[in-house]
Amino acid sequence: MDAVLAAYLNDLFRQGREHDAPLADRLLRLRNMTPEAAGLVSLLIRAQGSSHVLEIGTSNGYSAIWFADAVRDTGGRLTTVETQRDRADAARRHLERAGVAAYADVLHADGADVLARADDASVDLVVLDAERPAYSGYLDRLRRVLTPRGIVAVDNAVSHAEQLAGFRALLEEDAAFAVHLQQVGDGVLTAVRVG
Repeated sequence: MDAVLAAYLNDLFRQGREHDAPLADRLLRLRNMTPEAAGLVSLLIRAQGSSHVLEIGTSNGYSAIWFADAVRDTGGRLTTVETQRDRADAARRHLERAGVAAYADVLHADGADVLARADDASVDLVVLDAERPAYSGYLDRLRRVLTPRGIVAVDNAVSHAEQLAGFRALLEEDAAFAVHLQQVGDGVLTAVRVG
């Protein structure tokens, strides 16, 4: 990542924190991934050589910029999904300003619907950073759409461990996945499709 992009991301992260600080209603917050967590996922994208990354939960595009920069290095593409139109529009603007819009598609859609429409074994890495109670319902679709050795990376696995406990248990009980909790940022639960 070059210095100009790093500075843009630092600014955007700071603005997000300032936006979120006075808001009691979590749904009004941007809830951006931490730089440490986004950096870890970006490293996984590069290490895997991901050609198709799917992010569910775009918000204003902060983490999407990290991932688009990573797929630029792998020759891949990011699809990022946001249910709120104004946030999807903001993400498009930020990706453009960051110079990585050519590597990302921003969809105003529901993540479950996007997973349902995705082809079998078509996604190398899925990032979950949306409404945590929905994740358990994604499991069959995740297993179907992931390529062999495909990765699921789930943000907030430490900060909101209780909300993710059911989904984590499902992943750990599923022989198709090898699972490990990364103590980075707000915690990133990673699961690799091994079966």
